[in-house]
Amino acid sequence: MSTIAVIGAGTVGVRVARQLAAVDEVDKLILGTRHPLRIKSLSRQLLDVDVEVIAPGRLPDVDTVVLALPAGGHAKIAEEALSQGAHVVSISDSISDVQELLELNSAAEKAGKSVVVGAGFSPGLSCLIARHATSFLDQVDEVHIARMGTGGPACQRQLHRARTKEAIDWNDGHWRKRPGGSGRELVWFPDPLGARDCYRAALADALLLVPAMPEVQRITSRIAATRRDRLTAWLPMLRRPHVDGGPGALRIEVRGKVGQTYQTEVLGVIDQPSAAAACVSALAAEWVSHDNLPRGVWGLGMLDDPLPWLKELAIRGVQAAIYEGVSNR
Repeated sequence: MSTIAVIGAGTVGVRVARQLAAVDEVDKLILGTRHPLRIKSLSRQLLDVDVEVIAPGRLPDVDTVVLALPAGGHAKIAEEALSQGAHVVSISDSISDVQELLELNSAAEKAGKSVVVGAGFSPGLSCLIARHATSFLDQVDEVHIARMGTGGPACQRQLHRARTKEAIDWNDGHWRKRPGGSGRELVWFPDPLGARDCYRAALADALLLVPAMPEVQRITSRIAATRRDRLTAWLPMLRRPHVDGGPGALRIEVRGKVGQTYQTEVLGVIDQPSAAAACVSALAAEWVSHDNLPRGVWGLGMLDDPLPWLKELAIRGVQAAIYEGVSNR
């Protein structure tokens, strides 16, 4: 039995709490939020688990901490959690958060705990699919990730900022910084979303995939944007974000060789980004609490075998598929 704290009660955090409350091995759930009164109704709905709502302050003594907070400051809270002997799962897709969390590897190994970084929609689900797609090839040369859609308001604000910041791509063994909003590419997402223009942005997928795939020559990531998104990217958000960003999708393309034949594999998924992110992070928290996952700091793309994760996510309704007519499989 385990006690898990979900810090952050936004759209994704609430979904994570609901999923963890249904896990038999979780006997206590602690919900951390700046607005405790807003989620009292949620705590009354979670009948199968002991629930405690706390305000910001010192972290409680728990087995695992899920950071579902807006971007910024995840590493500081993770460091506190490690000092108290807790595993950490972070959903942040901010480059700065990911970089700072990766620097906690020594502290995590010393504590004998796991810090799962980027356990959301992208990075997170995107990394699992990319890792699985590389297993179709004998030699992988390129990995290209494209995403569309957002989760809750915090996710929408983060991606609004990301469109104006420098993108980081991996190219021939070196990091290359590119202007956000550049590199327009028409990407075909799973139906019914179809073709969308995608652009570079400050996305963290490559930061988590390169350590797992050092032999790959190119790793890039892009995000879909409309003309209005691009025109208003440099301005404050002109209207309040939606409670949920609506449908989204991922498209992961890997290129390389099978024998002497050059081949391209394309996988995709369509889902609510907030729901998919919650599934990934809840599963990470559930499994890391079993104490049978790697110690130290790692992203889901660094797993040796992502297939058990993808199978379990498919059972929970988040299912990837191979593009017919593109893949040779």
